Amino acid sequence: MVWQRPDGRKPYELRPIDFHTKFTRFAPGSVLTICGETKVLCTVSVAESVPKFLAGSGKGWLTAEYRMLPSATQQRHERELLKLSGRTQEIQRLIGRSLRAALDFEALGERTLTVDADVLQADAGTRTAAITGGFVALAEAISQLLQRGVLERSPLCGQVAAVSVGLLEQEAYLDLNYIEDVAATVDFNVVMNKNLGIIEVQGTAEEGSFSRTQLNQLLDCAETGIKQLLIAQQEAITDWDELFVGK
Repeated sequence: MVWQRPDGRKPYELRPIDFHTKFTRFAPGSVLTICGETKVLCTVSVAESVPKFLAGSGKGWLTAEYRMLPSATQQRHERELLKLSGRTQEIQRLIGRSLRAALDFEALGERTLTVDADVLQADAGTRTAAITGGFVALAEAISQLLQRGVLERSPLCGQVAAVSVGLLEQEAYLDLNYIEDVAATVDFNVVMNKNLGIIEVQGTAEEGSFSRTQLNQLLDCAETGIKQLLIAQQEAITDWDELFVGK
C-alpha cells in the first residue's frame, strides 16, 4: 500500500515555502515564514550585552524563544506564562543551537541576538520552519547592523535550514503536514548547513523500530528538501553577497 498525500505532493516534494521579510517595523530582522499551512513569525532583536559567562570575552551570543499562539491550532490551548512546557523548552533550545552554528561570535562582539519564533498557525513542522525562517531573519538583522556601522564585518559564517521527514507505509516522505505527522510510524527533524553537514537530527519510532537502510532513506529525503530550502533562503535575503563576501 502506498501513502496518498492529502495535498497531492510527491514523496520528496516540499510544501510551498515563502518568506515575507521586513514583516514588522521595529525588529532589525523580521520574517513571516509560510510553509504550506504552517505560519511562523521570526524576529531578531539585538542587545549590547552578553550573558555573564561571556562578559569580557569579546564574544557574542545567540538565544531563542519559541511560543505558539493559543489559536494556532484547531483547539485553543492555554498560553504558557510562568512555566514553559518541556516541549517549548526543547524546541527553543533546538532553534538556538541550530542558528548558533551559523555565527562567528568574535565577529559579532559582545552582543546578544535573540531570535523569537511565534507560531501563528500550526500544521506540523513549526520547529523546522522556525529554524529556516529564523536564519533569514538573522541575516536581515545582521545586514541592518552592517548598514548602520554597528558591525565592521558580517559574523555569518554559514547557512542553516531544517526540515521534517517521516516513514509512512514504510517509505520516506518529506516535509510532513499534521495529518502525515500523526500517521507516521517514524518522524525526524533534520538540521543541516550549506554543505549538507548535519547540525542536528531528532528522530524516533512512534511504534516498533526502523532499519539503518530506512534511516539513510530519511536522511537522503531530508537532503533533497534542505537543498531547496537553502536556495529559497538565498533568494529571500536582500544582501546575500555582502553578508558572505570572502566566505
